[in-house]
Amino acid sequence: MQDLLGRFTAGQLFVILTALLSSAEATFARQTPVSSAADRPFILVAEVDAIIHPVSAEYMMQAIDRADAADAELIVFTLRTPGGLVESTRSITSRMISAETPVAVFVAPSGARAASAGFLITIAADVAAMAPGTHIGAAHPVSGGGQQLDETMSEKAASDVAAFARSLAAQRNRNVELAEQAVMKSRAFTEDEAAEAEPPLIDLVVSDLDDLLAELDGFSVTRFDGSEVVLRTAGARIEHLEMTWRQRVLSGIARPEVAYLLFSLGTLGLTIELWNPGAILPGVVGGLCLLLAFFAFQVLPVNLAGVALIGFGIGLLALEAIVTSFGLLAVGGIVSMVLGSLILIDSPMPELQVGLWLILPMTLALSAIVLFLARLAVGAQRRRAVTGRAGMVDEVGRALTTFDSGGLGRVVTHGEIWSAMGTEPIAEGDQVKVVGVDGLTLTVRRLPSVLHGGDKR
Repeated sequence: MQDLLGRFTAGQLFVILTALLSSAEATFARQTPVSSAADRPFILVAEVDAIIHPVSAEYMMQAIDRADAADAELIVFTLRTPGGLVESTRSITSRMISAETPVAVFVAPSGARAASAGFLITIAADVAAMAPGTHIGAAHPVSGGGQQLDETMSEKAASDVAAFARSLAAQRNRNVELAEQAVMKSRAFTEDEAAEAEPPLIDLVVSDLDDLLAELDGFSVTRFDGSEVVLRTAGARIEHLEMTWRQRVLSGIARPEVAYLLFSLGTLGLTIELWNPGAILPGVVGGLCLLLAFFAFQVLPVNLAGVALIGFGIGLLALEAIVTSFGLLAVGGIVSMVLGSLILIDSPMPELQVGLWLILPMTLALSAIVLFLARLAVGAQRRRAVTGRAGMVDEVGRALTTFDSGGLGRVVTHGEIWSAMGTEPIAEGDQVKVVGVDGLTLTVRRLPSVLHGGDKR
């Protein structure tokens, strides 16, 4: 080694050492960004634009599970909803409270709202934010089974939800009085009203997600258990979590318009199958549509009286083709279907109601199809048989032999030669008419020659 070093001058050794240090510095510099990228905070963003029901609850809870598993700094739910089911809301808020990751709910974009169940989810979050031009509130509970609640039951339901709202607001240091009014008096609040209340209902008013993350950098959050967390959002890695295809399909089915269409098509398909057994396809499609509609009805606040009125209307339309009512049954059926469609969804929220723009065309189309099919079915039942023994009666043929009264002979009819017995004397070549069938022997009578031009062969 000494011999090797001795071959280099001090200047050459200095140059070699400098080159080695530069190479090591370059290598370290290349590795530094990788290390810093791993240290960047991770934020998960999930968008909820749906009614709060079991499907959207499953999506939100899966998002929280994903954030906890990835040790995320924050999970942000961009929320816009007209409301939904109380039980699904409780499941969501319970999971938000127990989450290891801080949860922010952002009501956005401008023009959106988080009403009813959305209000409870917003005030349950660690961070509640709203975009300009949005509002929250109107959380008074409504019946979800179609039955009318008496005054006592209605007060009990409202008091239960109000207590839930007060509990969430108190634990999050938000305005308890306004939270109760949102439930008991159906009050709604703009973003300014919610932010300027004392104490406020929300934490921030920001225009978009980027502004929200900028405001939250260094923001101190008090978790539900009282612990303090300071958020780091600057330079964060952001991942957007979408619904799975199954969740998107089920969430789409749970929309009132889709549920109504499925119910109407399912009823029509089964009606066709009952009137024409063996068609198979209408029965399969109708059964599938009805099953999907019943799934949606479990999620939506459905009025059972509306379902009964629609079924009654279809029954009246079917009777119109059988009973002579001069159109009264048809009119009654159409009116029954329209009224049933109007009260099918039992909710005061416009987003959960089926509009006339869909009800009237569907009702008229369904009525026309049911009447047409009913008339075809009745006409087929009244039509004269064309096969078997019944199909031979009234057939016209020609005598091949001479018949004595009550005697036997042969006739050709229906393209076939038959043994026949005459009810009167019949000459060969006379036209005859079949009046009865006894096994393989026909009973025939001679047709008057004036009706057939006396044509004899």
